[in-house]
Amino acid sequence: MEASLVSSELVPVSRATNDFGTTIAQLAMLADRILKNLESDNSRISYKKSFQDFITWFQADQPDHGFSKDAVQRWVNHLRSQGLSSSTVNVRLAAIRKLAGEALDNGSLAGPIEQGIRKVKGAKQAGVRAGNWLTREQAEHLINSPDTNKLKGLRDRAILALLIGTGLRRSEVAALEFSHIQQRDGRWVIIDLRGKGGRLRSVPMPSWAKAAIEVWTEAAGITSGRVFRPLNNRGQLTSAFMQEANIRDLVHKYGTKIGQPKLAPHDLRRTFAKLGRAGNAELEQIQESLGHASIVTTQRYLGTRQNFHDAPCDRLGLRLSAPGTAYSLS
Repeated sequence: MEASLVSSELVPVSRATNDFGTTIAQLAMLADRILKNLESDNSRISYKKSFQDFITWFQADQPDHGFSKDAVQRWVNHLRSQGLSSSTVNVRLAAIRKLAGEALDNGSLAGPIEQGIRKVKGAKQAGVRAGNWLTREQAEHLINSPDTNKLKGLRDRAILALLIGTGLRRSEVAALEFSHIQQRDGRWVIIDLRGKGGRLRSVPMPSWAKAAIEVWTEAAGITSGRVFRPLNNRGQLTSAFMQEANIRDLVHKYGTKIGQPKLAPHDLRRTFAKLGRAGNAELEQIQESLGHASIVTTQRYLGTRQNFHDAPCDRLGLRLSAPGTAYSLS
């Protein structure tokens, strides 16, 4: 666990309160409480940065009405003035909204003030980011790129197969246990997987991903607990569980190997969705596998509003004359 936010730089200041008595020290304490309850290392790092930035600004700015809608809106404007991207501003704002909710739950903030903070508008994003994904050939190349003559290669192939074959998040792959993998209706399924927001879901797994896992676990001699474990350079197990960062690094390593040096685990999650949709999988089933609370999120995630294979530009009916030839209407 990272160090507490309550430090010598974040000391209580008597003026930094609102009518409900929320002090800087209380905000820092509530922020710590939120961080301790976050399961994802990435979320913890992101939220901590947001909390630190806000509390530091809060202490320096000394807003007249303390922790309030007006203060948070001014902070958002401050972030925009620093040239931060819309997505970064919105991620930071989401953390502060959560801080307000925690303050309300603990009696440190009045309900109307918390509701006001929730209404603070984030930065508008123009368009929908397409993101990155692999073609079927690239995905197959990636899965088969590890050296399966080595134990680490068997593990890495199983991880890549699971990321692409099920669309799991890297945090979910790192936390996967043998007890999660069970048979349902004649096929292998990852049962009761706890994802974002604590939501439980069950995810079907292709037979080739299950086969890759079996080869790895049999070679490693593990039958219980976490499915994936870290290995040293001699191919020896060094711990009972892998870090999310280990999975990020191996995806980058093999992505570079196939000519995709910027490849990240989330791109493989998107690849799962894209290839599944291209294979006529139902949108609702993709949503269930990915664990999206709203199908709108899945639609945006897939970029279904922009079809790159049958795009409007392909139907314009225009042509370009050959170099050195005169254009003719005929």
